[in-house]
Amino acid sequence: MNAQDIEKWLDSFASTAAQHDLQAHMAHISQDIQVFGVPGFEVLDYQDWYRQCEHEFPQGLITAVEYSGVKLRNAAEQHVLFLVLEQVSTADGGHTRQALEMLLERQAGNWLLKQLRILDQDEAAHHGLS
Repeated sequence: MNAQDIEKWLDSFASTAAQHDLQAHMAHISQDIQVFGVPGFEVLDYQDWYRQCEHEFPQGLITAVEYSGVKLRNAAEQHVLFLVLEQVSTADGGHTRQALEMLLERQAGNWLLKQLRILDQDEAAHHGLS
């Protein structure tokens, strides 16, 4: 998987969130995902992510998700690790911007999000993603 493939995957992932398509969005996520760096939580899992989307999507809370600045860290046949800047717009006019480290894993022929880590401001700045 190269940077262009990653960008296509991210576009698909973002569009499922912006279209509030819960099943299509969750189809991008591994059943054994781990999410690190969310304030107040040590680690989040698939069910946590599902419940959050199940709550937010019907209300149309997310209006847009965009990814930019992909920086490939490591790529192998079954895994790809990269950094990216995520921007989320919400229905109430809010905007969040955060740097992420994402690990995709090839499972049953599909690339799924296996791990996500929210970078702190210092690490994001170090990688030019602030």
